[in-house]
Amino acid sequence: MKILVATDKPFAKAAVDGIRNIVEGAGHTLALLEKYTTPQELLAAVKDADAMIVRSDKVTKEVVDAASNLKIVVRAGAGYDNLDLDACTSRGIVAMNTPGQNSNAVAELAIGMMIFMSRNCFNPGTGSELKGKTIGIHAYGNVGRLVAKLAKGFDMNVIAFDPFVDNAKVKADGVTPVSSIEELYEKSDFLSLHIPATSETKKSVGTALMSRMPKGACLINTARKEVINEDELMEILEKRPDLKYVTDIAADNQTALNEKFGIRVFSTPKKMGAETGEANVNAGLASANQIVKFFATGDKTFQVNK
Repeated sequence: MKILVATDKPFAKAAVDGIRNIVEGAGHTLALLEKYTTPQELLAAVKDADAMIVRSDKVTKEVVDAASNLKIVVRAGAGYDNLDLDACTSRGIVAMNTPGQNSNAVAELAIGMMIFMSRNCFNPGTGSELKGKTIGIHAYGNVGRLVAKLAKGFDMNVIAFDPFVDNAKVKADGVTPVSSIEELYEKSDFLSLHIPATSETKKSVGTALMSRMPKGACLINTARKEVINEDELMEILEKRPDLKYVTDIAADNQTALNEKFGIRVFSTPKKMGAETGEANVNAGLASANQIVKFFATGDKTFQVNK
């Protein structure tokens, strides 16, 4: 089988070497398409691929239609909104992600962003400490759990809301579950977002929730920009000069936000959540192993288009 690694933002060399060892060790062929600049390059490369590994690369219907041999595509990372699941399903292509492989990197970034914002983006002036503050975890999945663990190391009070997670599991981690999303925002000095971008969550975080946050609170977004109602974000930051917003995914109106609110808002220049050597290798190797296992035994453990 021909396995294509298509990455406009390439994996680290250690990850590529590991992927090659896994793929070729199982008797398959590896093809690389790195730093491509046009969709046409991807369309040409995928034509005879039996499997594909991508990072944030968009696997659109056009890509799926061009890939006549494609049987499986794996997104190296937790989020998979860059995959057209309907197109994959209609062709019988298995779509997977690699949950948990980037989680620690994202969690550490979330904590780093909290420190950065609480210390005035490292500008002169009196900041504040994390100790004793309450952090709310919005979605208690792999990343949320790790953020909670790290926050407890800073002696923070940790609360969480996730209707899909048993509260007993949350309590077992020494975290306090709250009964509603409104309560989560009302009690959080720092609110760490970890929800996926779905039809239910897109633009769900705006005035109604942020207006409930305590004085001086900070919203941290290492999830997806689509979950933020950007127009309402602008409005609430204007109405509440005490609130702060830090994100790993620049808003469409980020320039305007920066100009209007200064160090009350900050965005990384490019999404950095999974940009560690360790996460890069972990996600790449997991992708290769999942594909090899799929071809060997039909394993679909991490399929997302069921």
